[in-house]
Amino acid sequence: SPNITFNDANLDQAVNWPAHGIFWNHGQACCDGSRIFVQAGIYDEFLKRFTAKARSIKLGDPFGKGIDQAPTFSTYQRIMSYTDYGKEGVTVHLAGERFGNEGYFINPTIFTDTKPDMKIVREEIFGPVGVVIKFEDEADVIRQPNDTVYGLVAGSFSQDINRALETAHKLQAGTAWMNGVNQLHANVPFGGYTQSGIGRELGEDVCDNLSYAHTKAVHINLGHKM
Repeated sequence: SPNITFNDANLDQAVNWPAHGIFWNHGQACCDGSRIFVQAGIYDEFLKRFTAKARSIKLGDPFGKGIDQAPTFSTYQRIMSYTDYGKEGVTVHLAGERFGNEGYFINPTIFTDTKPDMKIVREEIFGPVGVVIKFEDEADVIRQPNDTVYGLVAGSFSQDINRALETAHKLQAGTAWMNGVNQLHANVPFGGYTQSGIGRELGEDVCDNLSYAHTKAVHINLGHKM
């Protein structure tokens, strides 16, 4: 799922929300937002802050005090195979090596300088692995996120509400978040396009599993901060 940050975004929130999106539940969520698109004007500063945020994540016993990230489960070997693949031909900005000697703990991983046809860009990894992708203009950033077989969720960060709304409607995803991610509500339908599922959960749409309509839910964050 893509998260898109425009030059005019609130940078602190544009870092905190995507970090939550990709590293929440150690990246093992269907809406984790592992493709992070950042406009060129703020790319360097975003990457600096996002890296610091990732480094601050504490791994350990999920019941332990102050722990942010628990171990992965049966997909551990699969996640590590993606990180090995990603080291070929891209920049390993933050290496996600195994943490400790026991259990399946994986440190947060960040790749940059990727290409659109790479496996780590095109497939769902389900681990604490994200790619940060620079873009120049809005036309470019709409084309890239939609170049996928998936279409569950997408996020955009901008202080221009018109731009954020236009972006939400152009993205081919069942749920579009504006200035926030991973916020679901019981009365708002949730489901995807193409290979991201059939039908909808939550809301009245849950009763229409055989509907041919694609319901898009747009969530606008009006003040909740991460």
